Amino acid sequence: MGRLSIEHDPLACMTAPPANETWEQKLARERREAEAKRISDEIDQKLKSERAALKRNKKPVKVLLLGQAESGKSTTLKNFQLAYAREAWQQERTSWRAVIQLNLIRSIRTILDAVVQEMAGNPPSYDSDDENPVSPTSRPPLQFSEKHRLLKFRLLPLRRVEADLKRRLGAASEEISASVSVHGSSTPEPGVDVPPDFAVRSWKDAFQKPSMSPKPSSVGHGQVDSDDATDVIAECREDIKALWEDPVVRQVLKRRNVSIEESSGFFLNDIDRIAVHSYMPTDGDVMRARLRTVGVQEHRITFEEGPDIGHEWVIYDVGGCRTSRAAWVPYFEDVNAIIFLAPVSGFDERLAEDPSVNRLEDTFLLWKSIASSPLLAGTAIILFMNKCDILEQKVKRGVVVRKYMPSYGDRENSTTHVLKYLRGKFKEMLKQYSPRPRPFYAYATSVVDTKATAVTLTSVRDAILRDHLKQADFVF
Repeated sequence: MGRLSIEHDPLACMTAPPANETWEQKLARERREAEAKRISDEIDQKLKSERAALKRNKKPVKVLLLGQAESGKSTTLKNFQLAYAREAWQQERTSWRAVIQLNLIRSIRTILDAVVQEMAGNPPSYDSDDENPVSPTSRPPLQFSEKHRLLKFRLLPLRRVEADLKRRLGAASEEISASVSVHGSSTPEPGVDVPPDFAVRSWKDAFQKPSMSPKPSSVGHGQVDSDDATDVIAECREDIKALWEDPVVRQVLKRRNVSIEESSGFFLNDIDRIAVHSYMPTDGDVMRARLRTVGVQEHRITFEEGPDIGHEWVIYDVGGCRTSRAAWVPYFEDVNAIIFLAPVSGFDERLAEDPSVNRLEDTFLLWKSIASSPLLAGTAIILFMNKCDILEQKVKRGVVVRKYMPSYGDRENSTTHVLKYLRGKFKEMLKQYSPRPRPFYAYATSVVDTKATAVTLTSVRDAILRDHLKQADFVF
């Protein structure tokens, strides 16, 4: 086969001047090319100058993550680590195994407690928002068998593993309300004895505890090391699957309106992969893992790659429940940006700490208080309309938004239209309550989706860095 000559190079043909170009056309083309190169060089130089200015400015970028409890703040922080501090992320990932195992056991306990209540004949309570509640006396009792009683017995060792994992991680506040999703409420169904939500002061401190390192079993004291915990869960794998896949158990959960699939830290659908002796968490597992923290967490992230390599960000993750919000104010001073997490899927849920308050209503009240704060008048506020994946699941399941949000009116009951409506509300409130005009940054997110969130974080990072440089008088 013959070789193509330079004259037939398709790239050369594309970049070569027109064959019949006149002298005037050549001058005009060369002027356009020179102007395009000048603009390109100017942009490159500006970016280079901004990066150099940022390196000279040793002051770290400070970012505050705000939002109600379970809005996705900790998961957003994990995304920052995964995207920009990969080495530190890899070193920490193994430590999340105990948390994921704890999440798995908590889901199993929730199911078992619901089954126990149903076996005992304790009727579930019904949310006042339910359209067609069925009276307990009008429905036939579920038929339990010896299989269900045997499963309860065979899964008892998991309680010992749960206690030991909590001890190793270090409990901070065992009295925090549970957060299993129940239709129309984020509070647990009163007819189900949902385990209290486990919490630590800081996941960094928990992972650095000496007890997180494998130790020999404490024979005679009923304790196991972290490897033994993995072994016990692996040995219970088939029984866990049998419980979760049992049709009668599924009916129990449906009858009591317990939807653990929508709860953070849900791993029962991954039991074949997780309940094995050799299990190691994936990036996705860590993103979905639930480890509630109390108080204010400070995380320092040093960029390990890209044009901002070596620069430090300080990210504050503050407690979102109502009793923790008084601790926010001291962190408002000298903060460069706020990422506000708004869980848009909470339109039909209520706060765990105050069941009289709708979660989305509470989010709007929080947004108003942040937007109107004089301390934050010069601070960039970036809105993450989070948990869009759960919003979509609810809409597809037939949940009618206007039933819980009358102001939504006759708009189409679709994820796209709901997000458009909510985005307009947030924008309108920011404009109305901000002490002075400021730009509106809003992103529809599902922060457990690492790939999509990485793209969002790139835009967020650039916006925050430019604002940081403006505050330092490097950009005008």
